[in-house]
Amino acid sequence: MALVLPEPLLSADLDGLERINRGKVRDIFSVGADLLLVATDRISAFDVVMAEGVPGKGHVLTQVSEFWFQTLAKLVRNHLITTRIDEMPEAVRAHRGVLEGRSMLVRRAEPLPVEFVVRGYLAGSGLSEYRETGSICGIRLPPGLQESSRLPEPILTPTTKSEVGHDQPIDFARVAELIGAELAERTRKVALLIFREAEREAASRGLLLADTKFEFGLLDGELLWIDEALTPDSSRYWSRKTYRAGEPQHPFDKQVMRNYLLKTGWNRQPPPPPLGPEIIAETSARYLESARILTGRTPFHTDAKEAGA
Repeated sequence: MALVLPEPLLSADLDGLERINRGKVRDIFSVGADLLLVATDRISAFDVVMAEGVPGKGHVLTQVSEFWFQTLAKLVRNHLITTRIDEMPEAVRAHRGVLEGRSMLVRRAEPLPVEFVVRGYLAGSGLSEYRETGSICGIRLPPGLQESSRLPEPILTPTTKSEVGHDQPIDFARVAELIGAELAERTRKVALLIFREAEREAASRGLLLADTKFEFGLLDGELLWIDEALTPDSSRYWSRKTYRAGEPQHPFDKQVMRNYLLKTGWNRQPPPPPLGPEIIAETSARYLESARILTGRTPFHTDAKEAGA
């Protein structure tokens, strides 16, 4: 029997709760001293939010983030308190029908103004920059690398953080200017440590983690891993079984939608072209499959069993 998904949620409007921010994907509400992060089914590509939503996407982001926050909690403290509505304040429980499965109650940290992108393979904008300059974000790489080549070691290629418009790549010296040299170096080490551990864990389940972006914040002077955790929205996942350097890979993330948009000739500026039902369904399927492979179940509790990719 085919899995029937709920209609996409494009905006969370919750009476009795103060919405303090609307990002590309998440609506964020103030809940006392904490925050409620609601993962909608909005989807962005090239930093532009699409008009259509992707069914099940918000549930996938929440389930996968919870998995990674819990799995890698020993490496660095994170902001997750709970994803269970029964454990949240009454004002949140009143919206159970909307929030179930797509919400995280988190500690309120002060976000760092940088996205910490870590790359283990050559793909995306990193591939384009390497072909032009032989380097990424000022980091010189060996000559002769191909599309999808594994890098000699993971590298940090940070960017600015923007809720609207395009994030811009910056070098590590600029990160040190923005947040201070000591904090920049501490965060760099943590980001690379998380990536290496996540790469090993994902590989054991049949996926290659090609790259991802991390966000961090400070709470009472302590560094916290915040936002989302290694989701198919913020990461590239490839099939380990079918991986071959020198060619595009089978994606378990939003790359399937990016590929479609690139074929339209879109200039990557608003408004985006419409997404047809076929590409929406395919994108939804890739997200759900990534959640199943990583966590052993889909967000909608089908009978599918964990299997390698």
